[in-house]
Amino acid sequence: MITARTLILSSAAGLMALSGAQAADLPVKAKAVEYVRICSLYGAGFFYIPGTDTCIKLGGYLRADVTFGGGTHGAPAWNGDLGQRNRYMDNYVARSRMALTVDTRTATEYGVVRTFGQGDFQFNNIGGGTVNPSVLTAAGVNSNLLNTAGGGYVAVEYLFIQFAGFTFGKSSSAYSTPWNGFPGNINSSLLGGNNTDTGVNNIQYTAEFGNGVSASIGLDDPQVWNRTAVYNLGIPSAIGVNGTGSNAYAGVHTPDIVGRIRVDQAWGLFQLSAAAHEVNASYNTLGAGAVPNSLSEISGHPESKWGGSVMAALNIKNLPTGAGDDIKIDVSYAKGTTKNVIATSGGSPNFAMFGGSGFGYQSVGFGATTDGVYMPGAAGTGGIVLTTAWGVRGAFNHNWNPYWSTSLFGSYSSVRYDGGADDNLLGAGTTSAKGAYCAAFAASHAGQTGVAGVGTYSCNPDFNVSQLGVVTRWTPVKNLTFSGEVQWFHLDQKMSGSSVFTATAPKPNALYEFKDQNTVLLQLRAQRNF
Repeated sequence: MITARTLILSSAAGLMALSGAQAADLPVKAKAVEYVRICSLYGAGFFYIPGTDTCIKLGGYLRADVTFGGGTHGAPAWNGDLGQRNRYMDNYVARSRMALTVDTRTATEYGVVRTFGQGDFQFNNIGGGTVNPSVLTAAGVNSNLLNTAGGGYVAVEYLFIQFAGFTFGKSSSAYSTPWNGFPGNINSSLLGGNNTDTGVNNIQYTAEFGNGVSASIGLDDPQVWNRTAVYNLGIPSAIGVNGTGSNAYAGVHTPDIVGRIRVDQAWGLFQLSAAAHEVNASYNTLGAGAVPNSLSEISGHPESKWGGSVMAALNIKNLPTGAGDDIKIDVSYAKGTTKNVIATSGGSPNFAMFGGSGFGYQSVGFGATTDGVYMPGAAGTGGIVLTTAWGVRGAFNHNWNPYWSTSLFGSYSSVRYDGGADDNLLGAGTTSAKGAYCAAFAASHAGQTGVAGVGTYSCNPDFNVSQLGVVTRWTPVKNLTFSGEVQWFHLDQKMSGSSVFTATAPKPNALYEFKDQNTVLLQLRAQRNF
């Protein structure tokens, strides 16, 4: 009996020990999994970052563009090889881009704190044209690697923080309209007004007054976006064969001061904007190409001047022509800040276009885009003379049905230089911007009226540009759109007559007729938003 009892107790103790050992090996109860939660505070697509009260939205698009008869993203053939229509021109260019956006928002006692960023992963056949951003041609960068198999680059668009009405970072200027340079077009080269659609470094504050009324004020960094050029017309070869000069802008001494008042209602939008921009030059004495030398600093410089611009914009919605139809239009005037009229998604273009002629080798049209010019010396301009520009652009957008839509768009821009067309005549001096420009132009273009007693052409650097286009879109399924856009561009230059000069290679030394120019392009696009 004792033996049996001992056996039972020993077995029980062994089972308990075994049970304890097994219990010690059991895993600790896992923490509850925190699944991703939908955030409905800021619209569709937001969700909470696990473990935080911050909402995030990931989005973007994938886009493929091709252009016939123009530059990347629908730029007209207004300069370079395309403008010359030579054998080096790329009559067909393409670009593929994937844009990724990250939008975060957090509710605080000061309001919503928001961050936003967009990076464009893109590849395009760069060819011989100019490409934005300018870092592609910076010293030490092999731009050939950017358009070879496996190449490409990342372009940075918006990067900003918003807090308590303030915006810090790279965003659309407070001066700009909500549509920037895209009232209805898909190309990024519709002139006639301001365009900061990929962002400018700035600090701005917006006050909301209720009922859709708001006001904004900001400080914009002018280095990349808001400058065109200042010409020193007293340097050697100040104006080249294409009618343009070298940029003699000084450093950035002050930001651009911008602001707007906006009324945003169910019927549409109305906005008034203003900007102040400092125009400053480096030195009176510069070498060819506006390069400084050992005499530059002691030569002095012209006094800086403040220029500025104003813009009025109107958007009318709910037109009787169809559901969702609208009209967008803006009108701009600028003095010393020409970028707010001759604006693209990149830099402001100069124009050098060649075509046929009834008597010369070819015809040519020039247009130099500047903020101001100066010519040192007794017969100079008396300091910087600001360039004047004005423009208008707009679009009518019509929806045929939920799948098809069409936009008719256009623009007109004008650039004017101070003075008279004959200010450069012998004995008349060159005290105006126009006279100083024409005196420098004569050095590379023989036969100007009043110069050396002969004349085959009259000089006038003023010009106008016109654009007219139509784009039709097909959206077979939600967020997938195919577009086709045709655009006509016209350069109305003010030179008359002809000149024998050596144009940029591969053009020969020949007789060229000064004449207005035209070009047409076709842009096709497929885009999937996500």
